[in-house]
Amino acid sequence: MSRTFTRLTAAAGTVALATVLAACGSSDPKVGGDSSGAHPEWKSLTFTIGEQSDGIRTLASTSGAFKDASYHIKFAKFDYGPPLIAAASTGDVDLGMVGSVPPIAGASQNLGFKVIATQQPYSVKVAQENIIVPKGSTAKTLADLRGKRIAVPEGSSAHGLLLNALRAAGLKPTDVKIVFLDPKSGAAAFSSGKVDAWSIWNPQSAFAIQQGARVLVAGLPPVDSNAEYYIGSDHDLTNPVRRAALTDVLERIANAYAYGNTHPEAHAEAISTDSGVPIDQVKPTLDAWRYKLEYVTPAKVASGQQLADVFFEAGQITKKVDFASVVVNLLPWNFTAS
Repeated sequence: MSRTFTRLTAAAGTVALATVLAACGSSDPKVGGDSSGAHPEWKSLTFTIGEQSDGIRTLASTSGAFKDASYHIKFAKFDYGPPLIAAASTGDVDLGMVGSVPPIAGASQNLGFKVIATQQPYSVKVAQENIIVPKGSTAKTLADLRGKRIAVPEGSSAHGLLLNALRAAGLKPTDVKIVFLDPKSGAAAFSSGKVDAWSIWNPQSAFAIQQGARVLVAGLPPVDSNAEYYIGSDHDLTNPVRRAALTDVLERIANAYAYGNTHPEAHAEAISTDSGVPIDQVKPTLDAWRYKLEYVTPAKVASGQQLADVFFEAGQITKKVDFASVVVNLLPWNFTAS
């Protein structure tokens, strides 16, 4: 557990660039480019949205969120947050959703991005991630996993959940065997019994539970902040024209999520289309996919700072992070999606 995110960030940057280049070279048509005459200064702009198969790509189309936009949008798919942060820092992605930890890891490396909004679960009672154990496990508490192997994607929100949960249980990271695996490798290790537990977000957590896995620690306050973020590239935020347009992009994304929240069938179809997961598996987990975008309040900043301090104290980052310094709200404090 003495490693830092330096290696992770470098690798993530390579993966992110490859992902974005592949997305930009796809045959998907650009969306937007309205000719109504509104914001003529935006007509030559294109924004790439990083997405993690949460249905936003299809929801944006189904809801008509960008039908009258003056700019164009494209999408780039990522498996988890660290590569998306790296892509934003190079300007290959303009904005996208990540969990609670990637901004901390990115800030510790002085990457070029900012947190521009918080993406909150529609219901505060639904955990967005969990620490789960396989069917048949005798573990009742986290303390029962002392000396056991726990899989988690490094530098992810699930990594933060694991560190917070260990701390709450009076355990040190060295009291368990943390195995850093990306989501796909983690799923394979968990299902084959090569690890004793898995700290992972939805839908992977929800799908595993459908197959008999059990929640050992739910990702809910006070152990987990349950926060996710939309981040934006400094490439856009330091350019007045692009920043204004990026704010419009963010508001339209919020409206697309709001559409999904009030149209569950359409939302389930969107998630299935974007992720490739059969819709009969998506529907039972739909509550875990419902989001709303909000202003990053001082309380959320304090929560982010607490998590950053946990990572620093655990030796996962070598530089103490001032979380407030990476927050630049683009939504007003009283924003409500329509």
